Amino acid sequence: MIGVVLVGATGSIGRSTLDVVRALGPEARLVGAFAGRNASGLAPIAREFQAKYLGVEDEAALNELRGGLGGAKCGGLGLLEEAIADPATNVVVSAAPGAAGLPASLAAVRHGRRLALANKESMVMAGPLLLREAARTGAAIVPVDSEHSAIFQALQAGRRGEVRRVILTASGGPFRTWSAERIARAKPEDALRHPTWSMGRKITIDSATLMNKALELVEAHWLFGLDADVLVHPQSIVHGMVEFVDGSVVAQMGKPDMRLPILYALSYPERRGPAFAPLELKDFASLTFEPPDRARFPGLALGEEAVRLGGTAGAVLNAANEVAVGRFLAGEIAFPAIAETAGAVLRNAAIRPDPNLDDIQAADRAAREDARTWLT
Repeated sequence: MIGVVLVGATGSIGRSTLDVVRALGPEARLVGAFAGRNASGLAPIAREFQAKYLGVEDEAALNELRGGLGGAKCGGLGLLEEAIADPATNVVVSAAPGAAGLPASLAAVRHGRRLALANKESMVMAGPLLLREAARTGAAIVPVDSEHSAIFQALQAGRRGEVRRVILTASGGPFRTWSAERIARAKPEDALRHPTWSMGRKITIDSATLMNKALELVEAHWLFGLDADVLVHPQSIVHGMVEFVDGSVVAQMGKPDMRLPILYALSYPERRGPAFAPLELKDFASLTFEPPDRARFPGLALGEEAVRLGGTAGAVLNAANEVAVGRFLAGEIAFPAIAETAGAVLRNAAIRPDPNLDDIQAADRAAREDARTWLT
């Protein structure tokens, strides 16, 4: 039995995870479901899956729904620790967006549960801390990001010492073919029109700036102990590749459907059906690859800089980017100001090596304040 605690249950990854739990049938059970502010979105989940635990940030909002939530134990996000510690739980899907996802990720590994990591910011902010805790408890960390899931799977084709390099693919986002001048005038509605993926608003903006790929470079560095290259692949069929020392390249391929890496993470180390969105290569006339245009997408280099700096640099980059993306979505700044803000804050930050959780949280707070000051 796969016992799942789902954090970020009402978001895009949450909905895909529920699809997978449905498809697994009696092999899986939703033990707990947690959302940020969308208490009403938990009601249908509670009725369908009979989850034992339900939690949101605003406990009062959940109280209004208690009559329609069956026998679930309801509360604030403080209930999350209890749900993860429940003996019925063996997998935690960490899918809350942004820095808010870190507590769930840490709690999962501290309790020795398998962490199905969809919240890349957890690894970007606190990679060494998560890995230390996982080593202490024996928890497995299985990435759900399609690119890192691809690398995770492809690495199993050989020994770590046989790897020459890893390659993350990027769709290129909605502005792949736009000129720099046109990108500078882009509005939020333009940036939210992703050509291949259906995702939440924040990550869709990150895809448009290629900041998602910058953060993924940091994530890959900590997850795999390897630095990655990036190739733009507009079809989003090849999600990642590993090149070995003999010249062989092992790629993981699949349609752009997040249920595929979620199913793998829930089933790991086995592979289970059903086959979501089977890939028919004959349906694709060509698969193309091109280097990213760093002049039009300067955010990519910030991920490489954060890897070089180490320590709290990932937390700083993530926090500054979150503030800037929020301002852009509110229509308060121009699109290029997202990368400009993140870069300025990262350059001016005092990076602490080998940080503990207090250091990471302090760096996050300071970077957010610096970003707000910069934008002002």
